[in-house]
Amino acid sequence: MPTERTEVQVRPGVEADLEALTALYNHYVRETAITFDTAIFTPEERRPWLLSHPVDGPYRLMVATDADSQEILGYATSSPFRAKPAYATSVETTVYVAPDAGRRGVGTLLYKALFEALSGEDLHRAYAGIAQPNEASARLHERFGFRHVGTYREVGRKFGRYWDVAWYEKDLT
Repeated sequence: MPTERTEVQVRPGVEADLEALTALYNHYVRETAITFDTAIFTPEERRPWLLSHPVDGPYRLMVATDADSQEILGYATSSPFRAKPAYATSVETTVYVAPDAGRRGVGTLLYKALFEALSGEDLHRAYAGIAQPNEASARLHERFGFRHVGTYREVGRKFGRYWDVAWYEKDLT
C-alpha cells in the first residue's frame, strides 16, 4: 500500500513553536555530530535563540509543518555569521529536519522560503558549516548555489572523536 504524502507548509517561527523546536534540536544534540552542542536544552534555555530570529530582518527562522497535523517537520535559520560589525552583511544558515521527515523535500522547501525572505535584505553572502560526513546536506546546499570553500579539519570533538566541518558559501546579491 503506497504511503500518503501530506502537504508541507512553511511559515515564520513563532514562540508557540519553542517546545517542538527545542525537542527537534535536542535530537541532533543527543544523537549526531551535526551540531557541536553537547548538552540538551530546555525550551526556556532556547528562548533567546528563538527571539533572536524575528519575522523580518536578516536573521530569520522558517518552520515547516505538516499541513494536516501542524507537526513541526523542520526549520531553517539565518543567523549572524560573526559578531563584529563588518560581518553584518553575512549570515550563517542552517537546516534541521525531523528524523522521520527526511526525503520529503522539507529541507528544500525551508531553504526556498528562507532565501525568498532574505532577498530584500542588505546581505552579501551566506555561509554554512557542514559537519562531515553529511552528503545530504552538501547536496542541499549545492542545489541552492552554495560552493565548497574549505574544510576545517578535526575542529570539533564530540562522542569521543574529532569531526571535520566543510564550509560552503553562497552569493546573496
